Amino acid sequence: MTKDKFLRGAMILTLAGLMVKIIGSVNRILLSRLLGGEGIGLYQMAYPVYLLMLSVSSAGIPIAISIIVAEKVAKGDFASAGRVFRVSLGLMAATGLVFAAGLYCAAGWLVDSGLVRDPRAYYGLVALTPAVFFATILASFRGYFQGYQMMTPPAVSQILEQFVRVVTMVVLAYYLLPYGLEYAAAGAAFGAVPGSITGLIVLSFFYLKNKLRWQQEISRQITEEPESIRKIAKRLVLLALPVSCANIMVPVTSSIDMLLVPNRLVESGFSVEEATTLFGYLTGMGMPLVMMATIPTLSLTASLVPAVSEAFTLGDRNSIDQKTNMAMKLCCLLTFPAAAGMWALAQPISKLLYGTPLAGEAIRNLAPSICLLGIHQITTGMLQGMGQTIIPMWNMLLSALVKAAAVWYLTALPCNIVGAAWASNINFGLAAALNIFFLIRSGITFKVYALGKILLAAVLMAAVSMLLYNYLIVYWGNTFATAVTIFAAGIVYLLTLIASGTIGRKELQKLPVIGSRFK
Repeated sequence: MTKDKFLRGAMILTLAGLMVKIIGSVNRILLSRLLGGEGIGLYQMAYPVYLLMLSVSSAGIPIAISIIVAEKVAKGDFASAGRVFRVSLGLMAATGLVFAAGLYCAAGWLVDSGLVRDPRAYYGLVALTPAVFFATILASFRGYFQGYQMMTPPAVSQILEQFVRVVTMVVLAYYLLPYGLEYAAAGAAFGAVPGSITGLIVLSFFYLKNKLRWQQEISRQITEEPESIRKIAKRLVLLALPVSCANIMVPVTSSIDMLLVPNRLVESGFSVEEATTLFGYLTGMGMPLVMMATIPTLSLTASLVPAVSEAFTLGDRNSIDQKTNMAMKLCCLLTFPAAAGMWALAQPISKLLYGTPLAGEAIRNLAPSICLLGIHQITTGMLQGMGQTIIPMWNMLLSALVKAAAVWYLTALPCNIVGAAWASNINFGLAAALNIFFLIRSGITFKVYALGKILLAAVLMAAVSMLLYNYLIVYWGNTFATAVTIFAAGIVYLLTLIASGTIGRKELQKLPVIGSRFK
């Protein structure tokens, strides 16, 4: 492991996240061809319920376990780290069983009450029941490895889990389609079960592979009186609960757009069809680009939490400052150019990816969300690493309330969909600003001058991008002009960073895998 091993972990998780996204995109294309709009609709009625159950039952557990395990490992208390894992595993097994049974029992009520509109979605809900149990247990394993800052096992498990899930979904949907669309959709939903089982098997293999080494570490440490199961469980819950609540806020903020944006557009004078189209541009075309661009920062956050927790436990303030500033710098190095590029080339990107330039306005005005969401993710990880998991939850709640008000007032003429996009920017920006406020209060400082140079480099890159694209589009088609412009913009951005001294050989040497080439 390198000195800054959380960078290595972040790179591993980023590559895994991108592969999972690619596999998921292929899956969506194949399923759409098999099931059509109606079948996908049935699947989408069941799957969000499953995601909500997971958010409530286990979303905060990996972070909570990684924080506590990192603390124990930092002190050399490997026996307690193993005990935390065993307690969490038992707790999650019981929790997963309860929530799986709850989903099974609630499936009929969700349909009968009208919360799930189509009765045929019942089969999909029932098919997802076992996945809740296995995925909840899986969360304990992932948190344990993250606490040791071993990101390869979680990354491998995510990729194989997604692959098995997708293959099962497509195969079952294909073979069950002759029996009815509802059964084909249920078969697709059931893919989450063998997927989560595969992830569990993979992590169990890595656990057994490393168990002997951990036992040797335990045999060399001084025996201490172990913490009680009740004390460990209580701390896990206190750390995990705010994280789970914060994760629930993500679909809540998405629901704000779903509930308010179309209605406000109609009230502003748009027809229902026009409002639906504009809403599709915003949430179906613009927001996925934002989420794709922040995969690296999300991975960096997962790797940062145990690294900060380790340094915080040891009282190593210099290490905390170094890691937090490095994480913030990397976040800005990645998200500033992505946001600037998306702003400058919104319409060409829209035409290239979606076959229409009409989504360009929504995409352009969502571009700031890339850097604002990235900063929010990173600062949330910093606070969580210091054990302050409840602060990001309250910050997200407040920003969600402000977003609701912003959507209401801004999604009206003359702003319409541009106003809705800026409501998202306000949401992420306020949450990030509040996080930074509490970090500064905790003694964390950021090198604003260095971040400002990154911003200027991104702005220069955007200006060059617009000029170059406008020149190339005269002679070439949109695809070639956009591709060449993006490539050239990357070179301009990198050269500007080097010329300004923002990155040098010292920073390049810290990069995993390729860093040794710059020595």
